[in-house]
Amino acid sequence: SPCAFSTAAQQRSTGDECGPEDPSDEPKHPLSDCALEHRAIKLEEQVRDLTERYRKALADSENVRRRTQKFVEDAKLFGIQSFCRDLVEVADILEKTAESAAGQAEPSDPNPTLKKIYEGLSLIEAKLQSVFAKHGLQKMNPVGGRYDPYDHEIICHVPAEGMQPGTVALVTQDGYKLHGRTIRHALVGVAVEAQE
Repeated sequence: SPCAFSTAAQQRSTGDECGPEDPSDEPKHPLSDCALEHRAIKLEEQVRDLTERYRKALADSENVRRRTQKFVEDAKLFGIQSFCRDLVEVADILEKTAESAAGQAEPSDPNPTLKKIYEGLSLIEAKLQSVFAKHGLQKMNPVGGRYDPYDHEIICHVPAEGMQPGTVALVTQDGYKLHGRTIRHALVGVAVEAQE
């Protein structure tokens, strides 16, 4: 069938002018119509195939873009995670120091310096907690709540006196979350039924 097209092109190029083309010449080559239809079907299949590939490539590139954007957002949110872990230890020391100063600064104590130190430590601790909250770092308060292995680490079991078994009865070290992700587990004691 390609030969039929090339002979027609050769006739035109050699200068054989037969005058206006006779419509009766077309039916002489019934295979050329069939070949054209076959070629058109193949081309349509190729177009469908290429269109499908194009759609898949677009979907893949969109998925990659979304994943990359998510990675960037997570890096912005959690990039300070190790810094927060270190700073939380400083907050623990500050809290214990303030508690110690509060225990020694009694209202009847004539030493105003110790009372002022306690007030200053309390202000620093409050400011530190507000800075934590501003950046998405929150202290967990699990006492009375259910034990959650993703947030808590059991260090002891205590008798359930007035508490449901499996609930957190005491906290020995506060846990912290950064934007909902646990960065330090709370060390807890969990209530259990007393055995006789």
